[in-house]
Amino acid sequence: MTKKICITTLEYPPDVGGVGESVKRISKMLTDVGYEVHVAVFRSKQRLVENNIYRRASCKTTVQDNIYVHRIKSAARDEVTEVTDFLADIYFQLKCLHQTYKFDLFHAFFLVETGYVTTMLAKENDIPVINSVRGADLHKHIFNPKNYGQIAWVLENSAWTTFVSWDLQKRAQVLVPSIKYQSSVFWNSIIPIDFTSLPKPALIDELSGLIIGSTGRFRDKKGIEFLLDACSKLSREIDITLLLVGDFVDKEKNYWQHELRQCSLGDKLKITGILSREEALAYLPYLDIFAIPSLSDGCPNALLEAMLAGCTIVGTNVDAIGEIIEDNISGLLVNPGSSAELAAALKYLADKPELRHKLGVAAREKALLKLTPAIEQGNWLNIYQRVLMSTDSLLTNRVRIV
Repeated sequence: MTKKICITTLEYPPDVGGVGESVKRISKMLTDVGYEVHVAVFRSKQRLVENNIYRRASCKTTVQDNIYVHRIKSAARDEVTEVTDFLADIYFQLKCLHQTYKFDLFHAFFLVETGYVTTMLAKENDIPVINSVRGADLHKHIFNPKNYGQIAWVLENSAWTTFVSWDLQKRAQVLVPSIKYQSSVFWNSIIPIDFTSLPKPALIDELSGLIIGSTGRFRDKKGIEFLLDACSKLSREIDITLLLVGDFVDKEKNYWQHELRQCSLGDKLKITGILSREEALAYLPYLDIFAIPSLSDGCPNALLEAMLAGCTIVGTNVDAIGEIIEDNISGLLVNPGSSAELAAALKYLADKPELRHKLGVAAREKALLKLTPAIEQGNWLNIYQRVLMSTDSLLTNRVRIV
């Protein structure tokens, strides 16, 4: 009988975000080997009322590439829905989905919101649950006292927990020491990309000098202020362009406007605004250096995409960035939060095109050999089989006892 999996996530394409891309990739892997995959998408920011339009809680289901996608919305009964009301609505909608489809396993991406509601439903129905830690849940949300107990409870009650970096697993073990016996660490994978088929980027003719770039939805953890400092310093010595492919998150707009006013790059700073994934990828082959100055970052897809493009990478020694990039072999690593180290690394590479090419080739080769979907698929299948087999054995024993 086909096993039915329900994955819960904060985002799923066409939503922009690395977690959504990962969930789509993993869902496709699972359907390819015979699982029936359902993806339930919800997040708390959707609880806000827009244009005074109130609504009932709802769940809209579509089928994309043989994957059932359920987009859940909480009710909007007031201008701002309380988090407790939001979670209660989401729980009810997930419960209805389970009553309809009879899932064999739940899998939540992100411990807060998705992990808590999903684990609660799974435990109440004696169904195994896998929780996947992505980064911000343990790097940021853990510092909210209201989240601490919730996060620890989810970790304790997971049949299995996955991490995208050893740093994240280490932090989880501080909270729940026993987690090391029911968890594993492995990096995200990246599907090969044909960069030659992508359109010419819109701003490419406006770039000059040494082109330093970064991509993503820029926010606190990305460390962009240190990149602004480093490039401002470097621009006084050589001709450069700093290209930010993406934009700053709305809730931090005022902070970043202040930071941009403080930097001295002027028209040497280009910001594209939010683009489609294809439009963003098209810029990568034109970069002389790809900078990823994160303060914490899980296993960012932006890094893997830059590696596939053969970019010369300067990154910080945090999470999977510091685990994947080998210093002076497939890129350069600096300490997070250091504008001086970042500036020194960029300056060191500026007049060394041969070294930049060598580092870029090594990064691409590692992506093609070590970050393949086949490796990630093997890791996921091992976990799913382990969890489902343990559950089947438990059920068999219960039947024998009865």
